[in-house]
Formats: sequence, structure tokens, C-alpha cells
Amino acid sequence: MSDTEKEKDPAALKEEGNTLFKAGDMQGAVCCYTKALKLTDSHADKAVLYRNRSACYLKLEEYSKAEADASKALDTDQGDVKARFRRAQAFQKLGRFDQAFLDAQRCAQLEPKNKAFQDLLRQLGAQIQQKSAQLNSTDARVQQMFSLLLDPSTKECDRQKAAQNLVVLSREEAGAEQIFRNDGVKLIQKLLQSKLEDVVLSALRTLVGLCTGHQSRTMAIVNELGMEQLCVVMGSGASSVSLAACHLLQVMFEALTEGMKREIRGKDEAILPEPSKELRSMLRHLLEMMPASNVSGPGRDSAINLLVKQVPRKSLKNPDNSLTLWVVDQGLKKILEVAGTVPEISEGPPLTDNSHMSCSVLLSKLYDDLKSDKERENFNKLCEEYVQQHFSRPGLDGKLRAIQTVSVLLQGPSDVGNRTLEMSGMMDAVISLCASEDVTHQQVAVEALIHAAGKAKRASFITANGVSLLKDLYKKSENDRIRVRALVGLCKLGSAGGTDFSMKQFAEGSTLKLAKQCRKWLCNETLPPTSRRWSVEGLAYLTFDADVKEDLVEDKNALLAMFDLAKSEDKTVLFAVGSTLVNCTNSYDVEKPDPQMVELAKYAKQHVPEEHPKDAPSYVEKRLVKLLEAGVVSALVCMVKQESPALTEACRECIARVFLALVERQEDRGTVVAQGGGKALIPLASDNTDAGKIKAAQALAKITITSNPEIAFPGERVQKLYLATGNDRLKLLVLYSGEDDGRLRKAAAGTLAMLTAEHPELCARIPGTTTHWLEIVQALLLSEIPDLRHRGVVIVQNMIQAEKSLAEKLIESEALEILSVLAKGGDGMPDAVSKIAQNCLDKAMEYGIIRNREEKEKSSGTEP
Repeated sequence: MSDTEKEKDPAALKEEGNTLFKAGDMQGAVCCYTKALKLTDSHADKAVLYRNRSACYLKLEEYSKAEADASKALDTDQGDVKARFRRAQAFQKLGRFDQAFLDAQRCAQLEPKNKAFQDLLRQLGAQIQQKSAQLNSTDARVQQMFSLLLDPSTKECDRQKAAQNLVVLSREEAGAEQIFRNDGVKLIQKLLQSKLEDVVLSALRTLVGLCTGHQSRTMAIVNELGMEQLCVVMGSGASSVSLAACHLLQVMFEALTEGMKREIRGKDEAILPEPSKELRSMLRHLLEMMPASNVSGPGRDSAINLLVKQVPRKSLKNPDNSLTLWVVDQGLKKILEVAGTVPEISEGPPLTDNSHMSCSVLLSKLYDDLKSDKERENFNKLCEEYVQQHFSRPGLDGKLRAIQTVSVLLQGPSDVGNRTLEMSGMMDAVISLCASEDVTHQQVAVEALIHAAGKAKRASFITANGVSLLKDLYKKSENDRIRVRALVGLCKLGSAGGTDFSMKQFAEGSTLKLAKQCRKWLCNETLPPTSRRWSVEGLAYLTFDADVKEDLVEDKNALLAMFDLAKSEDKTVLFAVGSTLVNCTNSYDVEKPDPQMVELAKYAKQHVPEEHPKDAPSYVEKRLVKLLEAGVVSALVCMVKQESPALTEACRECIARVFLALVERQEDRGTVVAQGGGKALIPLASDNTDAGKIKAAQALAKITITSNPEIAFPGERVQKLYLATGNDRLKLLVLYSGEDDGRLRKAAAGTLAMLTAEHPELCARIPGTTTHWLEIVQALLLSEIPDLRHRGVVIVQNMIQAEKSLAEKLIESEALEILSVLAKGGDGMPDAVSKIAQNCLDKAMEYGIIRNREEKEKSSGTEP
């Protein structure tokens, strides 16, 4: 039977699988059985194939898969003693001893003289006794811990120890189950009412252990505790308690939503009810926290953060945006209550410095998740109604609330912000209040003017009407809070030409003077952090000018002050810092104009963008060195760790761009790695804009090719990152190995060569990454660049050595001819490449692939 015929015959595939199993090639056997399962319609044949594949999975230590396949075999034939024995073995390895014992007992009943069945029964009996003793011991420990925690006379050191032990116990499945089954939730409820912060924290962390990855327990806990109590805890004044409660709710959301995506089986294999009721209850309570005056500022920020993470779709490919529509309908005006609050003048919910920015991000996420014009029009209408309702009220308070709401919308869904800004009388009120003698009124109006200036639709109007007003405020105001904001408005309007040297908006030297004042305020620690943050906003615009970039990197005090702000509690500064650093490192995208088009434009007297002389590579390289010396990496690492809606995807992209610029020079990569840059890049490569993911992956590839991965990514097992399914890391490496960018290809192919050598199991996944994998590998082998050719031949060697089936795919392609040429050497071919190519051919002969091919050609009469 030919190989092609065998691939279509389930019986032949089954026999080949059996042969591979006996030879110890479990992966190959699994592959054959899986192919056969797709081809056969016979239930009896399928049962045998599932039983056989279950045996392979047991050998591969993939016990969940082994149990699932054995169960499928038993669905067809309950008397299949081999399948039942394999399921018993899988249950045993999974720690489900009761179920394993029942299966082993049934096997012994069917074949009483079978020694293997009797041995397994004895093992399981001992394990069940041991587990029972452990559970009894655990039960006593749980009761003792709760007694210590609830007794007000307990010594502080004993209470802390009991709290810590309870948290540790909850992280083990047996301990979590014991806590849950012994009225643990009711006892935890009492702990949550404690006046002692450490007791409340231990209760929250214990609940995290109970809920993590467990849908049924989470549903029960949500119903027993009630969302109201959890929201009260999250809304408390203590920020550590608020953050811990926020983390618990995040874990609960994940447990419930993951449960909806897959079939969750209990021990009795019953399907659990869908948790949509609990999810809606949780979201409703979070929305009710928005305008509540008894909720602390940090608690409200945590609620906004949860809504940002849980409501919008993770992927726009998912057609269901019903959660977003429900939140818009039930809670948009509650969110706008926070957006419109001016803490100094109006009675409203307590806010932090981050609340308005967090609101902007949430509103933007909700608006972007809408699918139709009708849905977007409804969103606009609700916002306009809210703004109009307050703007039309008598007195200034209503107008200030309306203007503050417009500011937040302009920073979030700017299309909606622009529409509210164009409402009758709104812009006149903003201009008028800029001249108010009340500092708070001025501040609200100037901030609205600044946010409006950033939108192209209004910039021309504000350039004509607002520049003189902003200049007067900057020069004449006696309050630095107003002056710094007016300066940012001028910076925004003055940077309209971007990096185009020939399009400066202000007179020569004006931008340098503005930047100098920004740096002065940035270093002035007597100013409140919010005002210092505005000075970074100004630099984010002014650093389009290369002269400003040069002055900033020479001012080490200003850099240190900016990095300190990036690490501070004020998260709203993150994007401004990221933008400033992107400008200083020139890591923005620049389209190089076609030289012929430039000449044509000059001839036609059209404007031609000009690059500043100080944006030349030599200047950029020196700026990078200065930033590294000032500690930019530790600032970026802290920014990545921030758990805040202010760390938007756009902000993450900025950070990824800066990291890529910092690792451009090989000699700087060690510094970046030593300060934690390698580890910080990992989340940026998966949670980012499309451009940001690519930049972060490129930076990771550059680091990996020149650093030991165990040093570059401390605490992160590299093999786990790439071996884990459900991500595109391996796919990206393969695709980047085929890119036109030579440096990117070299870095990606080097990483792929190293990883496939360290972890041969990755080789089998390469063909599944892209249909063009073979072309990419062959292109590396044929490359005229020696380093790329060397990386390509190492990858091929690793794949051939990993699996015979991979070797067959490569040798059946043009790779055989290419390897034969490379193995001959000569013409300046490096010895290392020739030797590795010969190793590939030798391994193919050892497999019998090349010999079989030659014999096949002889038998068909094709050999000369």
C-alpha cells in the first residue's frame, strides 16, 4: 500500500499507530489514531481508537486527555475492561481516587484473576485512606484557624499566622474544598466585617483561592456572600483592601466567563447552570458604585477598572456585544455622573486623580464596542441629554459639570466629545470661564480648551480664538495651576507641524522657552502632582522639536522627575511620559517620501516635509545612551506593572516602541535585561495594539538572540511561554523569519533555532503555524546572508532530529536538493553549515527516507 493510500485507510493508520506505540513513539501513534478517527464512521472502531489513544496519553502524562478518551470508548461499550482500566489509571494520576477506585473495582469484577487490577485496587485503597486522614486533619486546621481569627483576644502574631495559613490552604484544591464544605464562606463573611485590615485582607485572599478556576464554587460564593457586601469592601477607604477586593472580583469574573465558554463537569458529570445571572448582578452593583457618595475614590477606580476589563468584547470577531449594550442602557448616565464631577465645587462622589482618565477609557471602550450607527447614535443621544440637562440649569455649577463631562468625553470617545462641544453656547461658555477670577472655574475651562485643541476639528477655531487667551493666562495668571495648563494648550497648538522642521508654529526659540518652563515646573516638588503631570503633557507635544529633545535628555533632574512621576500613584501621566519618550527616541513611524515625488513637489512649489538635523541617527543614539543612564528602563518596567485603565493599548504601544529603540544596539541589551526589561516586554507582546505587539516581539527577539533566556526572563520559563497553546508566539517567530527586514529575520530565526534545539517538541508545531512554513525555511537555507543560512540549517536539523514525519515533509520538498548542495561545501561555504547539512542528510538516511525514495524510483523505472 502506498503512503497516499495508507493516509486514507483508517485500518492501516491504526496498525501504523500500534507499531509506533510499540516502538515508543507516542506522539506519532497519537497522530495516526487521530487521523484514523476522522476517517472512520464505525462506533466500534472509534471505541478501539479512543482506547488506544488513551494509552498513548497515559504514557505522555496527559492524564485529562487519557480520561476523556477512555470515557468516549466506554460510551460505546461499558464492558470494555481495557478502556475502564486506563480511565482508572488516569483518575488516579488526577487525584480523583474515589472515581478511580470504582473503575478499578469494576475491572476486578470482570476479571478477578487479573493481577494488575488487584494491585491498582490496593494502591487506591491506601491512597483513599491517606487522603481521608489528610482531610480530617485539614478540617481540624481550618476550624482552628477560623477560631483564632474570630477571637478578639487572639495575639496579633497568632492572628497573622492563622490568616497566612488560611490563605495558603485555600490555594490547594483539597484545602479549598474543605474550607468551602465546612461553612467556610459564612465564617469568611464574619471576617470581612472585621475592623482589622489584615483580617479582611486574609478573608479576601482566601476567597481568591476558593474561586480561582472553579465556576461552581464561585457561583455559590456570589450568591451566599452577595455582591453588595463585596462592593462595600471594595468601596472602603483602605486602598490595599480595595485592591484586594478588586482582584477577587476579577478572579470571580474570569471563573464565571470561562465557565460559559466550555463545558464544566462536576464529579457526577452534570452540566452546571449558566452563570449569566450572577454576571449581570455583579455588573449592576459595579454600576451602582459609580455615583454612590459612600464609595471611596480608590474603590470607584477599581470598579471602573473591572468594567473596562469585563464588559467590552475581547475580540471584535465575537458578534455578541450584548453586555456593552446592557451597560450603556443601564449605566451610561451613572458613569457620566463620575465624568462630570468637579470635586472642588459640586456635591458628588469622591474621586482620585485617576478617576476622570479612567472614565474616559471606559467610555471609549464602550463606544468602540458598538457595532452599528443606530447603537452609536443612541450613545451620542444619551451623552448629549446628560450634558444639556446640566448646562441648561441656572447657575454656574451645572455649566461647570457639563464642561467637565465634555472634557472627559474629548479624552475618550472624541467623536462624542466633539458633538457635545458643538452644542449651542458650549464653546462660548468655555472661553468665557477661562477669564473667570475663580481658579477652579478657570481650571475646568482651560482643561476643556486643551482637550478640544487636540482634536483637528476644533484646532483651527481655537488657534484663531484661543491662542491670545492662553498667552494672557500663561503670562498674567498668578496661579501656577492655571499657568501650567495654559502652557500645555500653547504647546498643543504650537506642535501642529509634528516633526516637520519647516512647519514650526511659533517664532524661533519660543518652543525652547516653553519647554524650559515645563522642565522647571516638572522639577518643582512644591507643585501638586497633577500640575507637574501637566508639564509632562506639554513636553509630550514640544518634543516633536529635536532641539527640545536634546535639552530634555541633557537635563538629568527633569528626566528623574519625569520617571518618578511615571512610578507614582497618578496613573494619568503614563501616556504623556510614553509619548515624550517615543519622541526623544524617534521610535515613531516615519514614511520616507519617494525622492522623485519630492523633486516634483519642489518644482510645483508644494510643501516638502524636512527632518531636523538633530533627528539624525547619531543624535538619536546619544539620546538613547542618556536615557539609559538616567534609568529609563526601571521607569518603563513600573509603567507596565500599573493596574489601571490609564495603561491603555496606545500607552502600551508607546512603551513597546521605546523598548525596541533601547535594544537596537547590542551593547545596550544587557542593561535593559538587568533592569527587568526582558520580563516587562512579555505582556506587551500579547496585550497591545497590532503595531505594539510587533514592536514588543521584535524587541524580545533581539534580546533573546543575544542573551541567555533564563537571565533575560527571570521567573519566566521560556519553554512554557512557547510551549503553551492558545497564543501566537511561535507563529510570530516563524513569520518574522520570513520578513524582509534583515535584522528582524536574523533575530527571529536565531530565537527559533535556539528554542527548537532546547525543546524539540516545538518542532512538531511549526507546520501548524502557517501554510508558508516550508517556503520560509527554504528561503533561510537559500539566503545569501551567511548568518541566516546558518540559522536555517540549524532549524532544519532540529526538525529532522525531532520527528521522522517532519523529516519526511522536509526531504520530500526542495530542501533535499538544497541540503545536498550545502553539504558539498566550497565557494566560501562555512564548514559549520556544510557539516550541519550533512548531519541532516545522514539522519534522513538513518530513518530510511532517502533510501526508500531511491528504491521507490528504481521500482517505478524512473532512475536512470
